[in-house]
Amino acid sequence: MKEFDANSLSDFDGKDGRPVYIAYQGKVYDVSQSAMWKGGRHMKRHSAGLDLASEFPAAPHGEEGFERYPQVGILK
Repeated sequence: MKEFDANSLSDFDGKDGRPVYIAYQGKVYDVSQSAMWKGGRHMKRHSAGLDLASEFPAAPHGEEGFERYPQVGILK
C-alpha cells in the first residue's frame, strides 16, 4: 500500500484534473468518483488533499461515508 505524508497527499487536491484523495484515521481514500467531491471541495467547506480528522466531528455521517471509496494508501 502506498504511503503518503501531508506534503505528498496535498498533490491530490482535485484541481486541474488531479485525483481527489482524502485521509482519515491514517487511511487515504480516493473519492474522485464522488459527486460530493467535484473539483476537490466538499460542501464548500472541506478541501481534498488533506487529513480530515480535525474536521470530521462536524460531519453529519460516520466513518462509513469514507469506507465506500477505495483505500489507496496510508498516511504517515
